Amino acid sequence: MGSPTHFRVNAAWARLDHFLAARLAGLSRTRIQVLIKTGRVRIDGTSIVKAREPLSGGEHIQVDLPATREPAHPEPEDLALDILYEDDQLVVLSKPAGMVTHPGHGIQSGTLVNALVGRFDQLSARNGDERPGIVHRLDKGTSGVMVVAKTDVAHQALASQFEGREVKKTYLALVWGAPAETGDIETRLMRDSHNRLAFKTCLTGGRQAVTAYKVLEYYNGFTLLEVRPRTGRTHQIRVHLAHLGCPVFGDDLYGGVKPSANIAQRHRGMASQLGRVLPRQALHAYRLEFTHPARAQLMNFEAPLPNDFKEALTVLKRDSRA
Repeated sequence: MGSPTHFRVNAAWARLDHFLAARLAGLSRTRIQVLIKTGRVRIDGTSIVKAREPLSGGEHIQVDLPATREPAHPEPEDLALDILYEDDQLVVLSKPAGMVTHPGHGIQSGTLVNALVGRFDQLSARNGDERPGIVHRLDKGTSGVMVVAKTDVAHQALASQFEGREVKKTYLALVWGAPAETGDIETRLMRDSHNRLAFKTCLTGGRQAVTAYKVLEYYNGFTLLEVRPRTGRTHQIRVHLAHLGCPVFGDDLYGGVKPSANIAQRHRGMASQLGRVLPRQALHAYRLEFTHPARAQLMNFEAPLPNDFKEALTVLKRDSRA
């Protein structure tokens, strides 16, 4: 950890991250938000994890900057990529489960970004040197379709579509329990103060999040869902399905490994079998629909289920027929 940097707030600010962005030249707002969320910012001696924290004026702020910054330019690596489509503006690919989207938090190799810079000569720079081409992300344990921008113009157009909720995203999720055949989950989400890596539902504060789902198939103790997030909050699907009482199988952060006894007790044996063939969270980004940034053409891509997910469904179908 480097030497702490101190500021005195002389006037009211709507958001903490806006204030710090104006004071910490050379740091992107994304980088500043990471510093806040990881507990490296204190207001009057109290650690703050909300980038939206308002400032009334007069506060003393301490920022603990890392002694050395992580490399700004990810190292190119020769890693396999499952390319679904490519042109001069963008790349559509299927990310494997277990691959981190971009470097950060001590992970500097083996990421999708390392693979991208090793494969393509041109990637957009709108997300900075640390995340070339990255318009959106998938969690490490989630597989499926992603779009990557080659040019800044394409990146801006795609980012606007994501922000405007014009991009249609469809996921497949294997969950514990037996939810109703269709449903809409609407809550507010905020970071969990007891676990900075997790999010939780809340009645006030946070950000509004909406997820629609429908059942594709019921199994003994488990259900395959088609899930469509209407908003794009971090961990949204995982938090919402846990809130529904049907956590994603294998999701160790939101109760998908050892869920509540009322849905899990009778299915421990089957869960053990599934865990051997699908040792990660059972969430797959199946379909992505957006408008091409240069041709104004509607594009629709699907990433087939990975073998581990398919094998888990085979195990469940065999059990249901027994």
